[in-house]
Amino acid sequence: MEAIERAVGIAGVGAALPEKILTNADLEAMVETSDEWIKIRTGIGQRRVADADTASSDLGAAAAEKALAAAGVKPEAVDLIIVATLSPDMLFPSTACLVQAKLGAERAAAFDISASCSGFIYALATGAQYVQSGLYDTVLVIGAEASTKLINWQDRSTCVLFGDAAGAVVLKPVEAGKGFLSFALGSDGSGSDLLGVPAGGSRLPASHATVASGQHYIQMSGSEVYKFAVRAMPEAVLEALGKAGLSKANIDYFIPHQANLRIIDAAVKRLELAPERVYVNVHDYGNTSAASIAVALEEAVEAGKIKPGDRIVMVGFGAGLTWGATVLVW
Repeated sequence: MEAIERAVGIAGVGAALPEKILTNADLEAMVETSDEWIKIRTGIGQRRVADADTASSDLGAAAAEKALAAAGVKPEAVDLIIVATLSPDMLFPSTACLVQAKLGAERAAAFDISASCSGFIYALATGAQYVQSGLYDTVLVIGAEASTKLINWQDRSTCVLFGDAAGAVVLKPVEAGKGFLSFALGSDGSGSDLLGVPAGGSRLPASHATVASGQHYIQMSGSEVYKFAVRAMPEAVLEALGKAGLSKANIDYFIPHQANLRIIDAAVKRLELAPERVYVNVHDYGNTSAASIAVALEEAVEAGKIKPGDRIVMVGFGAGLTWGATVLVW
């Protein structure tokens, strides 16, 4: 096959959120915390929580259906499905395969990406290469999380942070000069112990001891993750801008990972962005991990904040440690 390179962009976006809302007031009745304590440290006011019968694949499929409809693409036309998640339905098979079956996307190959809250950016970078090379024409990229199922609701350092959601985009060829201009991805495995779920894999298989000690729940060294994030997020953005031959002054709209309002504010200050050019919804949904950027993108598009020709920057960071940013022309 002759090698070709095509411009790749986003043809449709979609999002799905559980109906149940868990407010800070609700958490006050569950654990020693307060609305003021949570808002001062995180900016979060409420989050969505999936019910007992809803898994990441269910949210992912719902978001994907909306993205496909927005793009005017039928499930049977999808060539590849990539799901970014830190809360897969199970260790294997992949959540992407479960989504493929739910959608009826019979032609599609499918696999997951595990890059925590950076996963959506990693998945975009991966999916874009398939379209750019000409191997596939239509790639469905999904960030899907039911991460509250991995939460210890007695641990106030983590239970106030996370929420459930899914967001999806359809990647297609676009005209030259539009679509993705660059990606910047990175990792630092020496910080792998700062955020994660210790047990349930081959290192610490499930046992009575791992369950009793709470090692199947998300554990986080909050202050260390915060220090990493305020450094990594703007640096990733500047790297991606440099690869695209642009500067921070060229950013028309900024969509960061919605983990913590203080982290977002620090990045916005360093990038010298006006507030009206930044999308923030962490107060409504909390940290939805790999879904957060996709959900924010969908809301920004629906609200008319993003217009054709706008230069958009999206950036994420998370466990691994990992980080990633992308620049695209809408």
